[in-house]
Amino acid sequence: MQQRPSQSGFSLLELLIALIVFSLGLLAVAGLQTIAKQSNYESIQRTIAARIATGLLEDIRTNGGGTAIYTGSGDIGGGSRGAQPAPNCSAGAECNPAQKAAFDLWFWEQSLDGTLETSGGASAGGLVLPTLCVAGPAGGGAGIYRVTVVWRGTASLVSQGANACGAASGNYGVQNALRRIVQIPTYIDPNF
Repeated sequence: MQQRPSQSGFSLLELLIALIVFSLGLLAVAGLQTIAKQSNYESIQRTIAARIATGLLEDIRTNGGGTAIYTGSGDIGGGSRGAQPAPNCSAGAECNPAQKAAFDLWFWEQSLDGTLETSGGASAGGLVLPTLCVAGPAGGGAGIYRVTVVWRGTASLVSQGANACGAASGNYGVQNALRRIVQIPTYIDPNF
C-alpha cells in the first residue's frame, strides 16, 4: 500500500472562510467608527451649548441692573435678535444695564447660531437649529436663573421631559425626539 504525502497549506475553502470572517470584522470596525464620529459630534454640540449657557449666566450675574431684560427676552436663536445693537458694549463703550443686556443677548445668539465663526463666508460654528431660553424671578430679583439651550441632535432619543424651550418650534422631529437640552441653573442676587 502506498501512503499519500501529508498536505500543507490552506485549501481554497479554508481561505474563503477566513476571508469572510476577516471581512465581517472589518465591517464591524467601520460601524464602530461611524458611531464614534456621531458620538463625538454630539459631545461637541453639548460642549458648545454648555459654554454658551455658562457665559450668558455670567453676563447676567455681572449686569445685576438688567436681569429683568434677560428673563423677558423670549426665545433666542435663528437671528431673532437682529443686527448688532448700539453701542458695542464689548468695545469699551459706556453702556447702561439695558444696553449691556441687549448686547449680551445679541452676542450669545451670534455664538449660538455660529455667525461669529465663518469659513468661506458661511457660518462655521454654533449649533444645529438652536433655541436659547432664560428664566428667572419675575422682575429680575434675587433667585434661581436658568439658561436652557436646545438644538437638533443626530439620532432619536426618548422624550426629554416637559421643558418648553423650543418644544413648539417643530425643529426637533416627531415628539421632539431629536431635541437635545442643556439647562444650567444658578442663584443670582442682582444686589451683589
